[in-house]
Amino acid sequence: MPISKVLAAAGAALISSAVATTAVADITILAWPGGPAEEALRKVVAKYNETSDSKAELLYFSRDSFFDKMLADSAAGSKEFDVMLTATYQVGKYAPFMTPINDLITDDVMTVFPQSAIDSQSYEGDVYGIPTDLGVHFVYYRTDLIDELLGNDDWKAKYAEISQEYMGKAMEPKMPADWTWDDFIASALFFTQSINPDSPVRYGTVLQMKNLLFNIMVWQGSVASYGGNWMDDEGNITVDSDAYRTGLDIFKKIVDAEATPGDSNSYEYAEANGAFGTGQVAFFIQWSAAYAEFIDPEQYPAIAGKFDITHAPAGPEGPKTHFHALGLGINKASDKQDEAKAFLAFLGSEDAMTMYTAEGGQPPVVDRIMQAVASDRPDMLAMGNNAANYGIVMNGGTTAEALGIYSNMAENFTAYWNDALDQDTAIANVEAYMKEALGK
Repeated sequence: MPISKVLAAAGAALISSAVATTAVADITILAWPGGPAEEALRKVVAKYNETSDSKAELLYFSRDSFFDKMLADSAAGSKEFDVMLTATYQVGKYAPFMTPINDLITDDVMTVFPQSAIDSQSYEGDVYGIPTDLGVHFVYYRTDLIDELLGNDDWKAKYAEISQEYMGKAMEPKMPADWTWDDFIASALFFTQSINPDSPVRYGTVLQMKNLLFNIMVWQGSVASYGGNWMDDEGNITVDSDAYRTGLDIFKKIVDAEATPGDSNSYEYAEANGAFGTGQVAFFIQWSAAYAEFIDPEQYPAIAGKFDITHAPAGPEGPKTHFHALGLGINKASDKQDEAKAFLAFLGSEDAMTMYTAEGGQPPVVDRIMQAVASDRPDMLAMGNNAANYGIVMNGGTTAEALGIYSNMAENFTAYWNDALDQDTAIANVEAYMKEALGK
């Protein structure tokens, strides 16, 4: 799911808005419109204006074609804005039109953000943004079903029987926080009625397998947990690897066993939420944004008070989650570089990020800040923990070619899962595309 779904609320976006406390602002900040993050940023900017000699105002484009307009304006040398939006998967594309801010990443800033958050705003050794909002993945699971599985001897015996038949070993059920990917598969099989007629739900899990780049982001945590990456440290493409083959086969085993809905090849964020939220599946992997939807009992009464979240299953390298973040950086064309840096230095401070978090933002800050202001939001605490301890940005994932690579992976890997391509061909196609795109 795109980061806009983490931040944006329903409704039309404002074309522009300002929050300066003086008639003429020193700098203009182009930011992402909508949702609690917009309101949080307004309050942080207002605080900056109250406490600083410099003044700032906020500017909002429409969400429609936001990145295209920002790219066109910045590439043309527009001075309409001094501070501009960054996004993990777009950093490389905008880097030529931005000012690196390495000098702002001080020891104090590194007590606010984990290294993975700073990496999400970096390209070719330079940092271009202060991270503001985060999207990661959780396992969402039905607590009532897992509790029954762990406490019912008949269910445990059936679980061992099914895992022996399908996985080649008799397994014992575990809490999702302790799952490996084998546990994920075995649990998906157990809770599928076509395999276990006594399952109280139709399917064990729901996979998002529509040909869509954001679905590859959901899936690739499995690859990373087995040590997989786009490239090694020397820049060699490493998709043709055991890690990628294992990650691909995790989904394929579930698909072939029909432990995900039969039309999962058309599923993305909304369809997967519907399957879990209406009580059809026992657990699934989804973006962190879904939590706020699922806790609304009017929207999803079938799971009200009956679900929880945890990190992704572990491979040999432990649990891993793709994550990306929005941030704010500096327009290279701006005549107000010092003023822009002063605002970003304020934004990256503990006081500003604490306020931003408390007011509804979702920044990838360290647990200490999350604990201080979000103790009643377990998803917020888990987001920070996941980013700090399990978050990965693929080597090359912030390049100008990143979105094209994700799209090509989606085209080929979903074709494999849906039996339109064999695995060797799918991997070879992706490698060939990456070599051409990255000039390897």
